[in-house]
Amino acid sequence: MQKPKDPNQVSWDGPDDPENPQNWSQGYKWWLTVATMIMCINVTFASSAPTSAVLLLKQQFHTSREVADLITSVFLLGYCIGPLFWGPGSELMGRRPVFLIAMFSYTVLILGQSLAPNVETLLVTRFLSGFFACAPVNNSGGVIADIWGAETRGLAVSLIAASVFLGPVLGPIISGFIVDSHLSWRWVFWVMMIFAGVCSLITTPFFPETYGPILLHRKAERLRREEPEKHTKLFSEHEKQDWTFGGVIRRTILRPFIMLMLEPILSLITIYLSMVYGVLYALFSAFPIIFVGVRGFSISQNGLIFIGVGIGTIVGSLINVWTSRGYNELIKKWKGFPPPEERLYSAMIGAPALVVGAFWLGWTGHYASVPWYVPAISTILIGAGINLVFMSFLTYLVDTYLIFSASAMAANTVIRSAVAAGFPLFTIHMFTRLGINWACTLIALLALFFVPAPFLFYKYGPLIRTKSKFAPCVDLAIAAKMKEAAEAAKKQGGLNV
Repeated sequence: MQKPKDPNQVSWDGPDDPENPQNWSQGYKWWLTVATMIMCINVTFASSAPTSAVLLLKQQFHTSREVADLITSVFLLGYCIGPLFWGPGSELMGRRPVFLIAMFSYTVLILGQSLAPNVETLLVTRFLSGFFACAPVNNSGGVIADIWGAETRGLAVSLIAASVFLGPVLGPIISGFIVDSHLSWRWVFWVMMIFAGVCSLITTPFFPETYGPILLHRKAERLRREEPEKHTKLFSEHEKQDWTFGGVIRRTILRPFIMLMLEPILSLITIYLSMVYGVLYALFSAFPIIFVGVRGFSISQNGLIFIGVGIGTIVGSLINVWTSRGYNELIKKWKGFPPPEERLYSAMIGAPALVVGAFWLGWTGHYASVPWYVPAISTILIGAGINLVFMSFLTYLVDTYLIFSASAMAANTVIRSAVAAGFPLFTIHMFTRLGINWACTLIALLALFFVPAPFLFYKYGPLIRTKSKFAPCVDLAIAAKMKEAAEAAKKQGGLNV
């Protein structure tokens, strides 16, 4: 962090200040990364775990399949609204209070789901649970940015991204065995609560504050308290921000949607990622049709098919690490701000993989004569494709908008969660009316439409960014200076000759 121009503004005591989270020990930073992963796996696990119990819920409460499917949709609707609160909440209070409040509330609300006497109570508590559960996912990227530098955060980012997708994959695997064991559907929620409670106990009590502006704010308060006369004019940057109701609304609600309307990069990527995220949650309704309906699998056996998606997620993370292997050199060359388009290589692999996986699943899953493992293998491609596309484009958004990246991510999260919430409601109708083959073909064709996206952004992204009101384009300014320096050196060389 650079020294502030105002001598009264509190900053770190040099580049090696031990209070700066970026200077904490490697072991401690990895513990915080793992703790963040545990929370992300837990809260995303809760989004999909009840899907295996949908039929039991339908029978218990004498309701329609569409209403029972809301068990997933309302949770994701909570994911829509939560980021608008937890993002600014972490900026105002810090990461630690947000994690403590959110994880405690999320865990307690699962108790309400376990004891729900009717479907209305179940759906309301699911919605509120999703509202709180999105906090760890929403703030995980911030924690990684707090403690890891740009040159060292690559592996941590890949692991966090993998954890966000591994959670939903684990949900139907574990809940499938609970349902097949003939325990009450309530045991799905009891297991969720136990898992949430254990995760909360081993992470949040020991999680320190990592947000730099909050730590500097505390430092300013401490110095003013210790020597009030000497440090009466000291202040932190955090204190100078507009924390009025209007200021917070402008930053957290108005700005994200203004950007969504004015920024073609953000709007197009949001549309694509919404479709991809929806595909992930469509699988929870599609797999029972393919493997239970066509092949006679049990609920637990059907859940095991999601192992393929999990393997694909891990493979995608490894590929992302491989495609990013030269990024540290780019950081040095570009003085810390490489072109954001360098983040798109993973999507160039993931986008076609998703298309192939969807076609493969549809045209092998449709026919009972095809061995079960043939469509099951396709889920590896689907998992890898989803993970690669997400990691690539989300990091592209962060690098494109820099100081406005939180607003870009908030807009993206709200829209894609809303779209994903709708997918489970029509997936069954789509697969039963079109057939497995043509339903998957429709998904594949939608994915195929977006395959050129990473290639087009790679070529035309810099031009689009120059017309943006929110993209700083630091790399383009550096490129111009590098060009000037090269031309000056060339001219000087000519004069010497």
